[in-house]
Amino acid sequence: MTAQDAPIRSYEIRTYGCQMNVHDSERLSGLLEDAGYVRAPEGADGADVVVFNTCAVRENADNRLYGNLGQLVPKKAARPGMQIAVGGCLAQKDRDTIVKRAPWVDVVFGTHNIGQLPVLLERSRIAQEAQVEIVESLETFPSTLPSRRESAYAAWVAISVGCNNTCTFCIVPALRGKEKDRRPGDVLAEVEALVAEGVIEVTLLGQNVNAYGSDIGDREAFSKLLRATGAVEGLERIRFTSPHPRDFTDDVIAAMAGTPSVMHQLHMPLQSGSDRVLKAMRRSYRQDRYLGIIEKVRAAMPDAAITTDIIVGFPGETEEDFQQTLHVVREARFTQAFTFQYSKRPGTPAAEMADQIPKAVVQERYERLVALQEEISWEENKKQVGRTLEVLVAEGEGRKDDATRRLSGRAPDNRLVHFERPDEPVRPGDMVTVEITYAAPHHLLAEKPASAVRRTRAGDAWERRNAAPPQPAGVMLGLPTVGAPAQAPEPVAGCSLD
Repeated sequence: MTAQDAPIRSYEIRTYGCQMNVHDSERLSGLLEDAGYVRAPEGADGADVVVFNTCAVRENADNRLYGNLGQLVPKKAARPGMQIAVGGCLAQKDRDTIVKRAPWVDVVFGTHNIGQLPVLLERSRIAQEAQVEIVESLETFPSTLPSRRESAYAAWVAISVGCNNTCTFCIVPALRGKEKDRRPGDVLAEVEALVAEGVIEVTLLGQNVNAYGSDIGDREAFSKLLRATGAVEGLERIRFTSPHPRDFTDDVIAAMAGTPSVMHQLHMPLQSGSDRVLKAMRRSYRQDRYLGIIEKVRAAMPDAAITTDIIVGFPGETEEDFQQTLHVVREARFTQAFTFQYSKRPGTPAAEMADQIPKAVVQERYERLVALQEEISWEENKKQVGRTLEVLVAEGEGRKDDATRRLSGRAPDNRLVHFERPDEPVRPGDMVTVEITYAAPHHLLAEKPASAVRRTRAGDAWERRNAAPPQPAGVMLGLPTVGAPAQAPEPVAGCSLD
């Protein structure tokens, strides 16, 4: 059989964890398709290659992985030539352990060598044995690899990888390595290429995005990059995630306020409101510093929507410490908070700390925090009632859209908006101007007819993609769609790109 006669092999990627993993999975898809693979059809019973892009920051992440791998044993036995690959942070951490515990796995690769996946699959196929390749430093910046992006109108653009922080609850620096920045010209070239393809919204992505420039010692490199990205003609919305309070400087606030295409939306991880707990976490800021940043952002952009991450029940957290977190939540008035109950992350200093908090205590505090934040989120969203907003129509954002005959999208500040379908055709990527009539804690509703529909290049790009000859589709990412990059997926405590 010649190479031309060889059957086309299908692939499926299952992604867990943070936005950087979603970014990497788009590259893995691009690499596989460049190598001749096609995506397995949505709902298909299996694929020829199944890739797990893993996360290591959750407690028992390894048990969930091996459970999922175990479910594939009978499928692999019934499908000659099927291959299973495991990559991402858990692969970087566990290495040879994966093949020992799951000998039916064919390939294990790390966070630094995702570009080797097609080669490793072929090596395994020929050698008929598992290929484990983990390298300790980045071989190729992921954004330079081929990509199959999940959205025609919105895109992630990584500006750095790795992290120089040493938070005691987080294992990411050990698995992603020290921070490495891309050259500004390379970032802008990628943005310009995306805009030429029809993208109108980008999210600049980094493990600690506003530390950009540390490689060259330029503390204002990130604000300069924001302004330069804002000068790209045709780009309508710019977001970034996630900044670290330590590196959040006044020039970044000025760039946000002074660059029209940079959205007035900020995800700023808090983790705890207690200075004592922040010190134990090795978070290099304190409550006053954090609230001072929020105050400056609101002074420069009164309409800014601010979201955060909070960990409840960190080792040694007292009721007084927890009250300090509630105080910050009341003062900051976050639009939304991603709240997490602390759980041990193997390999982190916090996992070995004394005074681990009993589960019942953590649960009770967590419920109080969620109740408070729900109340604040609802109050803040009610302030949007009566406002007229231009919404970027999204694909897959509203799970009940078919039943309600509505569409969904994102406001400039990234709030989720459900709205009545206009009479004229509307495509994902188009802009719809609506009046907000109702607010819930996690979404806004526009029940009146849209006052305007603006067809965009992004909508044209979506239409071209969907008018092309049918292609197998449906990678099971296990995450929200990329229609609103800064919102999906939810940050993971300890791996919140913070």
